[in-house]
Amino acid sequence: MIKDTVMKKHTMANKYLTFFVDDELYGLSISKIKEIIAPIHITHIPKTPEFIKGIINLRGSIIPVVDIRLKFGMDEKEFNIDTAIIIYEVDGISIGFIVDQVEDVILLDDDHIVDTPNFGKNIDTSFIEKVAEIEDDVVMLLNLQQIFEATELLDIKTLRSNEKEVK
Repeated sequence: MIKDTVMKKHTMANKYLTFFVDDELYGLSISKIKEIIAPIHITHIPKTPEFIKGIINLRGSIIPVVDIRLKFGMDEKEFNIDTAIIIYEVDGISIGFIVDQVEDVILLDDDHIVDTPNFGKNIDTSFIEKVAEIEDDVVMLLNLQQIFEATELLDIKTLRSNEKEVK
């Protein structure tokens, strides 16, 4: 369904990778996506927050892995054939984000991207950069750096640095 909505205005187009977490469709600008991989062995790190699943060794690079479902307050889900890890650059480091299913890469012109609605001062939507309207669907375009508290991001950076020193 979304593939048919690719916009023809390439001069104003923005490329986004769409993916599912639960039944919701999200998008990420492809500019900071390094790659998408199938789940591989994740080494658990004790005393880390539940949403940090551990680290992976991806061709010699140690990459922290975050379960986006847990970070969003959803129930954990067993990996299946559709589960993927999106390797994304956040604040200068690569972090793997576990998602339920990768959908497609889409081109959106600016006419289909709107500001995030205001839900009031008590509801944090800072991690939703924009919202895309595609026919009858709504795709939340995420800023993954904003899903972390400053201290959480610092902890992830420290975790990655400590693992590099061990190598």
